Amino acid sequence: MKKIYFTITGTNYRYGHDFLEPGMKVKLEKEPDNQYDAEAIRVMLKGLGQIGYVANSTHTVKGESWSAGRMYDRFGKKAVGTVKYLLPDGVLCRLEKM
Repeated sequence: MKKIYFTITGTNYRYGHDFLEPGMKVKLEKEPDNQYDAEAIRVMLKGLGQIGYVANSTHTVKGESWSAGRMYDRFGKKAVGTVKYLLPDGVLCRLEKM
């Protein structure tokens, strides 16, 4: 399987992202009832709950990482990702389990 990278965005509305470290696992959960984005994928962290969303805008997707819309049909209801890099305005992760 080709490696799929994605960006976590929206962390500034919750806890920020200073506590995240490379190697940490995050859980991805589809949010089909999201009133703003039918392809929304929330990002969860054990002990904290939701920490953000998979980026789904040309303004928030970093580099060649995939948008939520591009990833949406690649897994069922849930998946797991690994934090790879912390950026000033996002967190780059790799999709691990689908």
